[in-house]
Amino acid sequence: MKQCIYNIGVEATLDVIGGKWKPVILCHLKSKTMRMGELRRAIPNITQKVLTQQLRDLEDNGVVERHAYQQVPPKVEYSLSEHGESLRGLLDELCHWGEEDIKRRRCNGESVLLLDDDSELSSKQAN
Repeated sequence: MKQCIYNIGVEATLDVIGGKWKPVILCHLKSKTMRMGELRRAIPNITQKVLTQQLRDLEDNGVVERHAYQQVPPKVEYSLSEHGESLRGLLDELCHWGEEDIKRRRCNGESVLLLDDDSELSSKQAN
């Protein structure tokens, strides 16, 4: 087995959940179990190939569980694992920080749109 050496704890965290899409996937899965098609609709800019790879990586790291049902047509669902649930507070804080930063940027005159239906910001007009 390969030895991993980290200089600081955040490196280990980013090794598991870092990148452009993994935090986005995890934030969607923290609220509910989702099928592949639901994730694709929730994250329209991600390709099928990248979504599949990111889900596999998260599953390999024990953060996401894949539930395959023996039926026709095949049904596969993804959810946070018990280990992944331990990220809930961190994911909530990342979402909150982003929402607050959007408010700050709007106050500075930027035009920023948040499309997340669950956010209180999504229903507010940009300043």
